[in-house]
Amino acid sequence: MNVKCPNCGAVHSLDSLINDADASSVLRAVLEMDAELGKAAIRYIGLFRPAKSQLSWARTAKLLNELLPMIKAQEAARDGVCFPAPTEAWIHGFNETVNARDQGRLKTPLKSHRYLYEILAGWVGQPSAGNQTVNQPNRRAALPANPSQTLTAAASLQGLKK
Repeated sequence: MNVKCPNCGAVHSLDSLINDADASSVLRAVLEMDAELGKAAIRYIGLFRPAKSQLSWARTAKLLNELLPMIKAQEAARDGVCFPAPTEAWIHGFNETVNARDQGRLKTPLKSHRYLYEILAGWVGQPSAGNQTVNQPNRRAALPANPSQTLTAAASLQGLKK
C-alpha cells in the first residue's frame, strides 16, 4: 500500500514508513491527534522544509514531538508563561501560520515555533453554549503592554479558574 504526502507529493510504501524509526515516530504523533488537528499540524510542519531539500523524517518527528505534549495538555508556553490552548486554538494557530506564509507575512523555512506560540497566546476562542458569559472583559487586554511575569502568570491562572 502506498501513501502520498499532500504537502510535497512524495509517494512512500506504508511498510517502509512503519519500518523507518523516524517516519514511524511521525505517524505515531499524527495518529495521536484528531483528524483535523493532524492535517493542520502536517501543513504547519511543512513550513520548516528547506527551500532546496526535503524535510527529513528525523526533523519532522522532532518538531511534532516538541508540540505533542502541549497539544495533549491543551496548553502552550510562551516566554515561560503557560496559557490554555484547546484543540481549536492549535488548529487556528497552525492554519494562521500557514496563511501568514501564503500572504507573504512569514518567511520560510521556519526555524522555531515562536510565531505559532504568538498566535496561540493571542487566541480568543468562542465560548461554548454552556459557558457563555455576558459582557466579561478580556483579561489579557487589561494587562499593561509589558507586564511582569508574575502578573502574566497570575492572569493565566485566573483564566484557568472556572
